[in-house]
Parts: sequence; structure tokens; C-alpha cells
Amino acid sequence: MGNPRREADLFSRGVGAEHPQFVSAVARAFSVLRCFEHGVHYLGNQDIARRTGLPKPTVSRFTFTLSALGYLSYSPEREKYCLGTAVLGLGHAFMKNNDVLSIARPLMRELADTVQAAVMLGAADGLRMVLLDICQGDPTFQLKLEPGARVPHGSTALGRADLAARPAEVFDARLAELQRDCEAAAWPRIRAGILQAREDYARYGFCFSLGDWNPEVFAVGVPLICADRSRVLVFNCSGRIATMTRERMLQDIGPRLVALRNTVFERTQGRF
Repeated sequence: MGNPRREADLFSRGVGAEHPQFVSAVARAFSVLRCFEHGVHYLGNQDIARRTGLPKPTVSRFTFTLSALGYLSYSPEREKYCLGTAVLGLGHAFMKNNDVLSIARPLMRELADTVQAAVMLGAADGLRMVLLDICQGDPTFQLKLEPGARVPHGSTALGRADLAARPAEVFDARLAELQRDCEAAAWPRIRAGILQAREDYARYGFCFSLGDWNPEVFAVGVPLICADRSRVLVFNCSGRIATMTRERMLQDIGPRLVALRNTVFERTQGRF
């Protein structure tokens, strides 16, 4: 029998720094690695300190240790760091060992070709969603996204579907985190979109982003919750406003995305 304190129900309650098993030093180290988002190649200790809010001496110790372990690589010429090959090893292992990806990819490809839109699979990564896979389906309108890219939680269909699937306690906590991270002037609009998405998910089984993140794009999102309710992934379908109308998403694309999600759940038996 496992230690009940270690068997944290991340879906229902979430885990924060107050948890007895939470190691703050590990969390800070990973906050350093998260600074290297898509498109960010080299960062110095001062850059990382600014992004994480950590003291520069603390950042210096973390970057030294992460470099020694291969997760960062130091450039003496630039006096800055970039991601190391050890990160690639972790990412490769994740991609190869994830049954959802191998099962979902041909289904995503088929749906993308059928509806002539981009179909994505994503997961929460802090206050953002990270893309695990994307199939472009509209040859005349290609979204500039690829696996590994991060997108906002509050304004995208990916993020809203993730939030909509969470129990009230976790949803409220995430909402508070997003508010702290958001510009005050933008928060009322983002909050309203999140709350509407939660209502739409309860009503239709999916939710929308109608130009909220990209004014040229409408999107619909559907969460995939594993059988033991410890993880949430999200499927999304995004396309240009001219073809991805709300009515089409409501009547056609949303139900197709739900069917795709159900097929993946059945084939994996909800274990992922």
C-alpha cells in the first residue's frame, strides 16, 4: 500500500508548496528550465532571475547544477545558457512512451483533413498549455505552431477545456493563479471567457475560443481525463473564422472532436 501523502490527487485537489511532500528546491530548478520557451535560445542568469523572480545568486547555483547534469549548456562566448541534450532525452522518452500520442495521431490527421482545420493535442504546463502534437489540415491557412509550443490557458480552447474539466476547488485555485499572472485590465475579459467555457462544457461537452487568442481563429476544445482522474489532456480543433463558424463547431466539429476523444479513451482504456 502506498503512502497516502504521496498519492496526490492532482486532478481533484492539485498540489502546491504547502504539501508535505513538495520540495521547493526542485520546483525552483524546473522554473529555471521553463524559462526556455519556444523561440528562446540563450538566457543569462540575470535574464532567468528576472523571469523567475528568484535571487540571482540562487539562479547561479541552479544553472551551474543543471549544466553539470546536462540539462543546460553554457556558452562562454555569450556568457549565457541554452537547453542541454538531457532535456531532449526526457522529451524523446515521453513522446515514445505515450500511447495517447501514437493512437491519437492518425485520428487527428484524419479529422484535420476532413474538416480542413488544425487538430492539436495539448496538456497543462504551469499557467500555459504545451502542444504535444498538431496536424495541419488547411493548406491555405497554416497555424505557426508545432509540438513544444506553449499557448495561454485563459484565452485558448485548449486551456479553457483543461480548466473546464477540473473540479471546483482546483478550478478556483487555477483561476486565482491566472488572475495574479494577468494584466489587471485584461482579466475581466479573460475571466468571462473561462467562465463561459465552463458553462459550454457542461452543456455541450466541449468549449470555444472565438477569436479570443488569435482574432483570425475560432477553436473548439475537448478534455481527455484518464481513468484514475490523475491527468488531463486536451484535444483542440482550430481554423480560420471564415470556415470555423460557431454553428459549424457546435453542430459538426465539436461532436467529431468528442468522438475522437472517446475513441482514444477506449483504445487506451483510460490509462495514460
